[in-house]
Amino acid sequence: MNARVMAPQLSGRLVAYFGLAYAFSWSIGIALALAAQGLIAPILPQWFHYLIAYGPLLSAVIVTGATEGQAGLQDLWARVTRWRVAPVWWLVAVSPLVIGLAVVLAVNLLTDDPIALAQLGEVHFLPPLGIGALLLWIVTFGIGEEAGWRGYALPRLQRTHNALYATIILTFFWAFWHLPQFFYLFDPSIAPGWTLGLFAGALVFTWLFNSTGGSVLVVAVGHGCFNFVSASNAGNGVLAAVISTVVMVWAVVVAFLYRPKHLSRHDRVMV
Repeated sequence: MNARVMAPQLSGRLVAYFGLAYAFSWSIGIALALAAQGLIAPILPQWFHYLIAYGPLLSAVIVTGATEGQAGLQDLWARVTRWRVAPVWWLVAVSPLVIGLAVVLAVNLLTDDPIALAQLGEVHFLPPLGIGALLLWIVTFGIGEEAGWRGYALPRLQRTHNALYATIILTFFWAFWHLPQFFYLFDPSIAPGWTLGLFAGALVFTWLFNSTGGSVLVVAVGHGCFNFVSASNAGNGVLAAVISTVVMVWAVVVAFLYRPKHLSRHDRVMV
């Protein structure tokens, strides 16, 4: 089907997708935010924060099933479970973990303000999880988000836009999706720098997604490893600053090294 003919149909499905993703996630996030601001009595336990991550996944499943049926769901599942990629891409996915551990080692050797490795397992609203925190990040904000953002939205945006423009559009919706979290978790003053960092991460994830032929699983592992390092108690300082700087430099390299059409040596993935 001609792309111009498909555009209105794709736009309608994307509107439905983003609307449902926001509805599912914000139904939890707004309740947590209102309670944190003292505007209502707490009605949800704080650990429900991690269920927010499944809004994009649930929306992707519902919209895909409603508009593309079993074939569409099988195609989505194939992207989410795609693990047979070149080993180098798995190394890229776990690189935030490797970089983070290297930074911890350097800080502990060179400064008088050591970072305890145990802090990597300390996350908000839950008891210390140790290495289990890495699994938590991968199966929640890794799989839960990426099955939607990169598994559903990005390949459809890339059908009618080049990879760079598709990434810019996706970043807007991805960033705004986090809004309730700025009222119970994030400091609002970090919003400008955080948004820039999110765009850098989106560029890197687009590059990784297109380079692996559309593997949501590889991107989800990368997302989870990044959160394990930067969103833990250990990440409150130099560790988060270093890993975020690495991602921003990485994004600049991707943007300059590859053309906007694909942001990869390979063709952009389209659905």
